[in-house]
Amino acid sequence: MFSYLSPEQRVPSDHPLRAIRLLTDKILTQLSPLFSGMYAKLGRRSIPPEKLLRALLLQVLYTVRSERMLMEQLEYNLLFRWFVGLNLDEPVWDVTVFTKNRKRLLEADLAKKFFQCVVEQAQSLDLMSDEHFTVDGTLLEACASLKSFQKKDGGEQAPPDDPGNPTVDFHGEKRSNQTHESTTDADSLLAKKGAGKEAKLSYSGHVLMENRNGLVADAEVLQANGTAERDAALVMIEQVPGEQTITVGADKAYDTKDFVTETRNMHATPHVAQNNKGRQSAIDGRTTRHAGYAISQHKRKRVEEIFGWMKTVGGMRKLRHRGIQLVGWMFTFAAAAYNLVRIRNLVAANAEGKA
Repeated sequence: MFSYLSPEQRVPSDHPLRAIRLLTDKILTQLSPLFSGMYAKLGRRSIPPEKLLRALLLQVLYTVRSERMLMEQLEYNLLFRWFVGLNLDEPVWDVTVFTKNRKRLLEADLAKKFFQCVVEQAQSLDLMSDEHFTVDGTLLEACASLKSFQKKDGGEQAPPDDPGNPTVDFHGEKRSNQTHESTTDADSLLAKKGAGKEAKLSYSGHVLMENRNGLVADAEVLQANGTAERDAALVMIEQVPGEQTITVGADKAYDTKDFVTETRNMHATPHVAQNNKGRQSAIDGRTTRHAGYAISQHKRKRVEEIFGWMKTVGGMRKLRHRGIQLVGWMFTFAAAAYNLVRIRNLVAANAEGKA
C-alpha cells in the first residue's frame, strides 16, 4: 500500500498540538545557536536536539511512562511522528541512543533555558503579571523503595533470603535521614506530608506562580529537608526581575518570622496565610487589612492546579529518574510543558472573546 499524503496533511488543522508546536518552533529557533554546538562530530550519528526536545515534550504531554515506550509510540503513532518532525519512512532511534543524547541536554542545562524561553513567550503575549506571585511546594515521590533506605555505616547484616528481592523487616527500627540513606538514590530523603501520613523517600518540588493567569514563573527542586519550601521560595523571589515591589502569596507553612523578614528585605510584601495554631503569626494587621491580601489568598489556591497537572499528566507523582540534578531537569521541563498548554488555552480563549 502506498500513501501520497504527508503527516502534515493527516493531522487536523484544529488539533490542540498544532498551537503547541507553533510555540515550540519559535522557542527552538531562539535556542538554535546553542544546538549547533551539541551535534556529535564523531561516532554514531546523534539525534538532533530539536527533535529530542519535541519527543520529550510529547512524553510529558501524553504521560508516556518510559523512554522505551516513547520510542514504540514514535514507531507507529503518526501524530507523534508529525510533532517530532519524522517522515513516515524514517527509522526511529534506539532507546539507548535516545537516553545518551538526553544526557547531553542535561549537561547543557537546556530545560532551564527552554523554560525561560516559554516564560518570555508568555510575557510577549501579555499573559503574565510582574507584580503579584504565589509560592508553594509539593513532595515528589522518589524512584527508590524503602527497602533501599539502609544505615549509612552499613553494619552487620544477615545474608538476604532472596538476593533479587530480599525480605526487609524494619518494624520497630528507628530510621532517620541522619542515620540512613537510600542505596539507589542517595539524594532522596525520608519525608511525609503531615502528621499521621506515611513517610516516603522524596524530593521537594517548588514553583513561583504569577497570579494573573496561573502560569509558572520559576521552578526549583531541593532535597526534602523540612525547610526546602521556604529556602526555594527565597531563591525564586530573589530572581524576579525588576526593582518594583511585588506581593508573594503563600500558605501557613511559610508563616515564620525568618521567612517574612527575608521576604521584606527583598522588597516583596509577604501575603502569607496566618498560622494561629500554638504560636503567634508573623503576619499582622498591617498586611491583612489591605484588600490585596485577600486577593492573594484567593489566587494562591490556583497553584494546586499546577501540581495536580504535573503529577497526573506530567508524570511527577512517582519519579522515573534518580539524582537531584536529573529530577530538577525533568520537573522544570514539566513546568514548561504546563505553561505551553496554558498559553494555548489562554490564546484560544482571548481569540474567541474578540470574535
